[in-house]
Amino acid sequence: MTGSSSHHIRNICVFGGSSPGKEKEFLESTNHLGQVLAERKIHLVYGEGSLGLMGGLSIAVFLGGNQVLGVAPKALEKGDIIRKTIGEELQVSIMSDRMNAMFNHVDAFIALPGGLGTLEEIFHIFF
Repeated sequence: MTGSSSHHIRNICVFGGSSPGKEKEFLESTNHLGQVLAERKIHLVYGEGSLGLMGGLSIAVFLGGNQVLGVAPKALEKGDIIRKTIGEELQVSIMSDRMNAMFNHVDAFIALPGGLGTLEEIFHIFF
């Protein structure tokens, strides 16, 4: 590839499962992604919590010294549904506000393995 891009990714939103998945390679690859983001000084914006793939990713980015912003509706804060967020938290009223807030804070998106919620998030950024 020749030339250089004038657009540098500083903040990235990652969508993925709140479970570790059935294959250990999913979690290993997610942790590696977190290390790469940290090395490149790319900050993470995600759907909040410390469970599964997204929890592993947020921990890797945070331990690498980068900012992590978890965005979630207030309803998920009740109880122990998503566990403690790594890094900063941004609470919004409803799920559609969550997607808009994430969209407004990032330069790019990555999708990891996940379920229907991840699929919905992918479709949301296209429309």
